[in-house]
Parts: sequence; C-alpha cells; structure tokens
Amino acid sequence: MKTFRLLFILIAFLYSANVFSQQKKANKFLTRFLFVLDASQSMTGKLDKSTKIDISKKLLTNMLDSLGTIENIELALRVYGHQSPVPPQDCNDTKLEVPFSRDNLSLIKQKINSLTPKGTTPIAHSLELCGEDFPESSFGRNIIILITDGIEACDGDPCAVSRELQKKGITLRPFIIGVGLDPKFKKAFDCVGKFYDANNEKQFQEVLNVIISQALNSTTAQVNLLDINNQPTETNVAMTFNDKYSGVIKYNYEHTLNHRGNPDTLQLDPLITYQLTIHTIPPITIDSINLIPGKHTIIAADAPQGNLVIKLESYNQNKPIYSIVRKSGQMESLNLQEVNKNEKYIVSKYDLEILTLPRLKINEVDIKQSHTTTVEVPKPGMVNFQMTSPGFGSLFVDKDNSLEWIYNLTQTTNSEQLLMLPGKYKVIYRSKNTKSTTATVEKQFKIVSGTTITVNL
Repeated sequence: MKTFRLLFILIAFLYSANVFSQQKKANKFLTRFLFVLDASQSMTGKLDKSTKIDISKKLLTNMLDSLGTIENIELALRVYGHQSPVPPQDCNDTKLEVPFSRDNLSLIKQKINSLTPKGTTPIAHSLELCGEDFPESSFGRNIIILITDGIEACDGDPCAVSRELQKKGITLRPFIIGVGLDPKFKKAFDCVGKFYDANNEKQFQEVLNVIISQALNSTTAQVNLLDINNQPTETNVAMTFNDKYSGVIKYNYEHTLNHRGNPDTLQLDPLITYQLTIHTIPPITIDSINLIPGKHTIIAADAPQGNLVIKLESYNQNKPIYSIVRKSGQMESLNLQEVNKNEKYIVSKYDLEILTLPRLKINEVDIKQSHTTTVEVPKPGMVNFQMTSPGFGSLFVDKDNSLEWIYNLTQTTNSEQLLMLPGKYKVIYRSKNTKSTTATVEKQFKIVSGTTITVNL
C-alpha cells in the first residue's frame, strides 16, 4: 500500500503543470526525452480490453499533452517494426520519425496515432541509432524511454549498445516499459536500463508518470563525513560523483559545512546511479548510490581524520625535502608530503620514508582523530667534498664492518656539497685520471647536527 500511495503522489505531481513549470525554471539544464516505441506485429496483442499499441498510443498522447506545458524539455520519437511486415524479417526497420525540436508535439502525436504494427523487434539497432538522434551538445541531459512488449528479435546486443551509449556520455541509463511482457523475458532488460513492468493499462499509466516525474523532480542530498564518533564533523575535502555504469564524471564538489555546522545540501540528478569518491588520503569510495527522486538523501561515509607534520629544523624551502607516505605494511605510495607542512590522513597507522640523505624510515606512525602527530627529523649537518679532479665516488652508512650504499658523487665536478643526517659515513673514491684500482681513496667521517665539515679526497 505504501508503494501505491507513493505512485499516486507522483502521478498527481506530474499533472500539476504549474508546479512542474516552477520546477523547470529552477533547472538550468535542458532535458531531452527520446521515446522509442515498439510497433512490431506483436503489439497488436491484447492488454486488458484493448491492444497494446492502442493503449500505448492513448497514454503517450495524454502524456505529451501534459509535457507541453513544461519548460526546458525537448521531445523526439523513434519507432521500430512499423515499415516492413513479417515475414520476411527486416532488422533495419527502425526510423526517427520526429526529430528533436521545441514545437513538435503535434507532429509526434500525429505520427503515433498513424502507426500500424507490422514487423520485427530490432531493439539493439534502434538504440544504436538513438545515439545519432540526440543533438551534439554538452548542455542538458538525454533520456531514452523504450516501450516494448518483446525482446531483441535480431542478432544485436541491446546491453552492449546501452553500455556504449552511457560510456560515451550520450544518454543516461535508459528506461524500459515492458507492455504485457512475458515474465521470462524481463531479466533480459536488466543490463539495458531501468525496467518497469506494465501488465495492464492502469499500471502502464502509473509507470509512465513515475518515469517522467523522476526525470523532472529536483532531488537533494548531503554527504556526511563521519568522524571516529560517527558525527558528521569532517569537511573541506574534494568529492567526485561518477556515473556508476558509464564511469563519466558528473559532479566535482569541495565538501563544506553550512553556516549551521551541517554538511551542505547538493542538487543531484536522481536518474543516475553514482559511484562516489571522497579524495581523502587514502581515498574513500562508495560504490553504488541510488537517490529517491524528490526526497533528500543522506550519504554517509566513515572518514575520521587526523594531521601529520614531519618537522625539520633549518629547513630550506628552495630545496624541498619530501616524505613518501604509505599505509603501514603496504608498498603503495599514498602521498608525497613536504616536510614542515600539515597534511590530513584517515585515522590509521602509516609508514614514512623521508627523502633525506640517507633516507629515514619510520614505521607505524599513528594518526588519531582531530590530533596532530608530529614526527621529528634530526637536524642535518653539511659536508663539503673536495677532489683533485672529477672521479667516481660512492657514499655509505658505516655500520661497523657493514656498508650501506646511499649516494653516488657527481662525476663532472671536483667539489660537491651535501646535507646529511647525523651519523657515521664512509666515502670510497677514485679519480677519473687514475687507471689503477689501488689508487682508490676511502675516508670515514662523522656528521653532527648543525655543523659543516670538509672531506678532502
């Protein structure tokens, strides 16, 4: 009973032309409806006390009269199965009978009323040609409403064609109205679009009204970024809404809280199933979001965050130092964070690889809710290498009978200056001009924070 009450509310709303007009004035996008009508031989079959084609003609004509009072919409009509009788089967029997324009309602009604079902059911080919029926424009949105009593009768793949239309951003996911369709064929349309069953004239009218209402309703939503206490306090992060089926980006927003401290309200197209990416570090993805047309939807995501600062004294911003940030125990790099800068992360533990010389690795850094975690990097020292001539040299961390390579000296100069962390090091060097291995020079040296030393080679 609740479902039927909702349907009747939507129907009443549809036929209120003044409300729709006000609604469309607030909608800055043009909505294009392409009706694809099955006029194949099977549409002469009975539905209630009339034929399927006669009911389709009657209800579509009534709907067009209502749509004629609404601003910012354009209509077109494609028909299939109405030109060539069967047998033989003509899989090219599909035609755009009335193209898109603003004043074509009488032409569409005239064409609908003149149809005589004759032929076969080339759904895939008809949908493929629908891609050419819509004007080449990025303004507005394109909607296909397919009305049929049968499945594909030729060799086409309606599912593949529908996916391609959505992937290219030509249309939204189509609506399909099954007019007295055999129940065993209904699943064949699940991959084509959003299917509605119409087993009698009343249900057909309700479904058609619901579809149009969904297309014209204004729908709001808010994204609640929840902290560790499940409160929507997190904010100031970018969000991307993709069409789940096509992958096309529909909206990009920077999340904010309104003047009352609540997540701000968004206007979203209710006809799309969304995949939402919240660009935190690491990002959060909500795979499938379906909105209820005309209702406010709350989209909740666990996004507790804390701050990380990698602190280094006497930092020269002209020679920036960065840290690779990874989820603890994982190899994938999440961020390259500059030292002495604040960055937000999802509450968790992270491994840092600070790109000093040598690299400093700090594991399992704990990021907590609304807390700034500070990691101190030892103040470096300076070393000047002076060589009699350019040569081949390598730097190592001296670990008492174990050398760990960290850097190769520049081969084109006889001097080089490096900023290094405190510790014990060894340099192994040979001049380019010397061809004897025994001419190798090795020197041990120590770096102390904030001091400068010279190593002569």
